[in-house]
Amino acid sequence: MLKYMSILSLLGLVACGNGKYEAETFYTDSRKPVTITLIKHGSLAISYKGQSIQIDPVGGYGKPTDYAAEFPKADLILVTHEHGDHFDKEAIAALSKEGVTKLVTNARCAEMLGYGSVMANGDKMELKGITIEAVPAYNYSEGRTQFHPKGRDNGFVLTLDGLRIYIAGDTEDISEMAELKDIDIAFLPVNQPYTMTVDQCVNAAKVIAPKVLIPYHFSSTDLTSLPDLLPGINVLLRHME
Repeated sequence: MLKYMSILSLLGLVACGNGKYEAETFYTDSRKPVTITLIKHGSLAISYKGQSIQIDPVGGYGKPTDYAAEFPKADLILVTHEHGDHFDKEAIAALSKEGVTKLVTNARCAEMLGYGSVMANGDKMELKGITIEAVPAYNYSEGRTQFHPKGRDNGFVLTLDGLRIYIAGDTEDISEMAELKDIDIAFLPVNQPYTMTVDQCVNAAKVIAPKVLIPYHFSSTDLTSLPDLLPGINVLLRHME
């Protein structure tokens, strides 16, 4: 209960220093702050214990982002898959520092880059005090499976001192979501036909039962009904252009 209350107590109180992006701060089990910057679409940044973590950094898609000017070099970069709204070689290079930055991605992105630590669905690693789990992310609906075929892409679950963050990547409400346990914060994509419909997002959220849901990767999808459809979950609707 204390963990949940500590999460809610800080929601919406922290803004990114340059004012361009929204951010939310949460507490870990030992009350260490974790700040998540909502950059755009599928791109997030996490600050934890002086470490900078970037998820799917992309410079030119949607709102232009100058990673070299706007963010510090990353300690860890996670890339879910190779689509252009998630994978950007230039952004990765701008955030990387030799001997410091660790890149974790799927096999296809590592092949395209020529480097990177590969994680497949079901893999788990400990890195810089963070537990990283690669979980399935795919389409199953008829006529959609070509977008994100099963077994290729990753979602990620990060555990930071007991705080569990699920970053779904591009996926529908797949059956494997029932295996996710004790999720504090879930980022779920809602832009049909490539990821989930609103109804699928509702179903996924009910299965995962996170304390906080932040829809992302939603493009022009109308999300205004989500809070009423998920009364037991704290739904945060934020700008993710």
